[in-house]
Amino acid sequence: MEHFKDTVAIVTGGASGIGRALCEELSQRGTAEVIVADINAEGARQVASAITTRGGRAHAAHLDISQAGDVQKLVVDTASKHGRLDYMFNNAGIAIGGEMRDMGLEHWRRILDVNLWGVIYGTTSAYKVMVKQGFGHIVNTASLAGLTPVPLITAYATTKHAVVGLSTSLRAEGAELGVKVSVVCPGFIRTGIIDAIVNVTKLEKAYPDVSSINMMDAGDCARIILRGVVRNKAIITVTAFACFLWWLSRLHPAIAPLVFRKRLNEFRALRSES
Repeated sequence: MEHFKDTVAIVTGGASGIGRALCEELSQRGTAEVIVADINAEGARQVASAITTRGGRAHAAHLDISQAGDVQKLVVDTASKHGRLDYMFNNAGIAIGGEMRDMGLEHWRRILDVNLWGVIYGTTSAYKVMVKQGFGHIVNTASLAGLTPVPLITAYATTKHAVVGLSTSLRAEGAELGVKVSVVCPGFIRTGIIDAIVNVTKLEKAYPDVSSINMMDAGDCARIILRGVVRNKAIITVTAFACFLWWLSRLHPAIAPLVFRKRLNEFRALRSES
């Protein structure tokens, strides 16, 4: 609990899902100010209001992470106002699913703008501030899809692999400068991202039923993430399935993709029926 006491944190994508859970957990652990940043301005205000109602300190910020200048301004203004920036959680993201043969370049540009460039903007802005002050921790949200091959979300997996590479490489650069960097790789978490996924393969039923998948609650996910932050872990895997598949991918790279073969076959069966 003391690890986060009196600190200042920015959480992008803070209006819902893992981002919201992180904001709530940080507040409960004594964070002096949580900046709830999201493109959904009303959602961010609701989260910040709920936190302050419970006695915490939070501020909502409307933020489109695909806009470099807006991200930089939020980071600089936050550090200037509070005299420090302890944590930057680059958590916001979107998902695009379907077969790559159905994707257009506009889909690639959109997901790269949010999932990769958004993280780059947040990371570079926070890193400069943290190097100057001599401390800080950047926490980037990737995915299990950033550690293993996952068909039907190839563009998403591309961005998440890049986020893992960015985070682990910068971690080595920042260590002697006082800046810590971690990357979060969750498995299946109960958030709204599945419902909001953009499906490029037009099917009446876009995906096989995933209701049987045992998904972790976002609150439990946030607690695991913060435990990993306290321990300064380089890669924070969340869910037993994510840990297992990452281990399997390293041990037997050719076998790991077979885990998703059934889903791919079901998807293509739906396609052939349409």
